[in-house]
Amino acid sequence: MALTAPAARPVNPRFSSGPCAKIPGYSLDMLADAPLGRSHRAAIGKTKLKEAIDLTREILGVPANYRIGIVPASDTGAVEMALWSLLGARPVEMLAWESFGEGWVTDVVKQLKLDATVRTAPYGEIVDLATVDFDRDVVFTWNGTTSGVRLPDGKAIPATRAGLTICDATSAAFAMDLPWDKLDVTTFSWQKALGGEGAHGVLILSPRAVERLETYTPAWPLPKIFRLTSKGKLNEGIFLGETINTPSMLCVEDYLVALKWAKSLGGLPALVARCEANAAAIAGYIAGKGWIANLAADPATASCTSVCLKFTDPRIADGATFAKNVAKRLEKEGVALDAGAYRDAPPGLRIWCGATVEQADVAALMPWIEYAFQAEIEALAKAA
Repeated sequence: MALTAPAARPVNPRFSSGPCAKIPGYSLDMLADAPLGRSHRAAIGKTKLKEAIDLTREILGVPANYRIGIVPASDTGAVEMALWSLLGARPVEMLAWESFGEGWVTDVVKQLKLDATVRTAPYGEIVDLATVDFDRDVVFTWNGTTSGVRLPDGKAIPATRAGLTICDATSAAFAMDLPWDKLDVTTFSWQKALGGEGAHGVLILSPRAVERLETYTPAWPLPKIFRLTSKGKLNEGIFLGETINTPSMLCVEDYLVALKWAKSLGGLPALVARCEANAAAIAGYIAGKGWIANLAADPATASCTSVCLKFTDPRIADGATFAKNVAKRLEKEGVALDAGAYRDAPPGLRIWCGATVEQADVAALMPWIEYAFQAEIEALAKAA
């Protein structure tokens, strides 16, 4: 029996997990107010950068005594800045349950050469947080972008901890409720949940993190691009819009457009609701199906942004090739671009469900995934 392609198609087939889909209705005309050809240190540049910081604080609900800075090199730059500037003052625990967390382990153990305790979990799971000593500095990702799992909440992090918590929240910010009282350093890039452009990171510091910066000097030299202090004091200008290096004012304007869109929806609660609805559309479709499942082992830790799926049909012998062929078929049909699993992750698909993605597009995609799956199963049967 010939397969019949679904009638409905996603209006926007962009399901990449970074850079992610632009806000609905996006147009380059929205960037007309960008101060192009002007110095970022001119009054207009500083004003734009300060507005981006202030709107970030407002939408995410960041406490007034936390600093927010725009830094170079995306989320990676923000994390590296924190690791190199803050670690070494006390023992360290590294938590990893996906490739980016594993990357931070490599940096701390092999580059900074710290004798860290490393706790890992396989893709689809997170570490047992009850085993973590938060009197040490603890480094972790809130949401595993490449594994589709997240912390369900911050309850396991004690308010009375002695160490710092350093959280890579790049695919959690603007999509999940982050407990600021439990986080001392939080990083993200706006190319994720708000669909911004690449190469810029955001670094958020609690008063405890600032105190560490002003009372501790690392044993290793710090590149200029990582330096957050001057003469033993925090460089406050970084957190007022005076960036360490030259930002793209076009990208800043793009971020402002996305922030204002988020505010117009109702802020963080509306963004979270959109993400959860998108993820629910996938969960509802795959429920009870024997050929596909969420990579997350526990629904309580399943991500609502980077939803990772695995094919479970026993007829599939070469999972990697099969998953790649499904992703290629979806792209050829023009219904899902960049939907393959991350290169280091188990074979499957990864569907971005952030707030800039429309639930109707997620719902329209799911029958196409089943169609592509069945087509590849038929191809296997013919080749046998």
